[in-house]
Amino acid sequence: MPQNPAAPVVRPRRLRSTPAMRRLVGETTLEARQLVLPVFVADGIDAPRDITSLPGVVQHTVDSIRREALAAAEAGLGGIMLFGVPRDEDKDARGSCGVAPDGILNRALAAVREEVGDDLVVMADTCLDEFTDHGHCGVIGTGARGEVVVDNDATLTAYNELAVAQAAAGAHVVGPSGMMDGQIASIRAALDGQGHHDVAVLAYSAKYASAFYGPFREAVGSSLQGDRKTYQQDPGNLRESSREVRLDLDEGADMVMVKPAMSYLDVLRQTAEISDVPVAAYQVSGEYAMISAAAERGWIDHDPAVMESLLSIRRAGADIVLTYWALLAAKLLAEGRGRR
Repeated sequence: MPQNPAAPVVRPRRLRSTPAMRRLVGETTLEARQLVLPVFVADGIDAPRDITSLPGVVQHTVDSIRREALAAAEAGLGGIMLFGVPRDEDKDARGSCGVAPDGILNRALAAVREEVGDDLVVMADTCLDEFTDHGHCGVIGTGARGEVVVDNDATLTAYNELAVAQAAAGAHVVGPSGMMDGQIASIRAALDGQGHHDVAVLAYSAKYASAFYGPFREAVGSSLQGDRKTYQQDPGNLRESSREVRLDLDEGADMVMVKPAMSYLDVLRQTAEISDVPVAAYQVSGEYAMISAAAERGWIDHDPAVMESLLSIRRAGADIVLTYWALLAAKLLAEGRGRR
């Protein structure tokens, strides 16, 4: 390279010369404690059942979810997020099986909490879509022109009941994911009113109407026909997400989340800049499936791609990452393979 004898040669590569040097000056870190493992627990099965569009992910039984939670705690993960998968015959228009103490999600929450106590943060998905026969995230009503709509205020009442039931079952954190207006303030008041002052609320503050949720819908046996564009955000909107985040912060959210993660890193960065509470990001099922499928075909190297994807989410500003690779990532980190 050209030399200027009047000035020192700047060589940034000096700080990349060895693994130890790269580790010393690394700007973004990834640790097991920052990871949350999303898991599915299904009613009416007697052994874990594979999810075809999510290679390596299963629908658990209540017994196997105990073992998975214990493995997560032993791996040093930060938390586990439970999603319930009821039998079709138990679904109804209000998702009432989500509130029932003997419903699949509440039974699983109780079992996991019994297994790990306070050694792992136990989180619950606080939404109706898994439990309703129509598959929407809220209670269905009729609009001014006779069209079918999700009734925001009726849904808040259902969310309050759901959150209280999950707290009673043992959840440390409830995660309202339906993008209803006012859901955080409503749930906070309901929890406090029942004495659950220490149960935190993780707000799905910027959740987009994404094409990357397809495998998840198989995982939870979704009954949805149509889409959720009237309550989830338009993928083209950025300013709107900052408004949603600020509203949730004003309503008392303990944590806020961006979902999906990888296609919305700009949203995640913006959220991290304005939030005064921890920021989570959900690496969703379609993002997992893309990397898995490419690796299965030999097009990319699986483990380095996984870790690079998680680092990108952390680099954009996430304090917490929900990922189906949480256990794998913890293993790779423990083996010293978390960075190249």
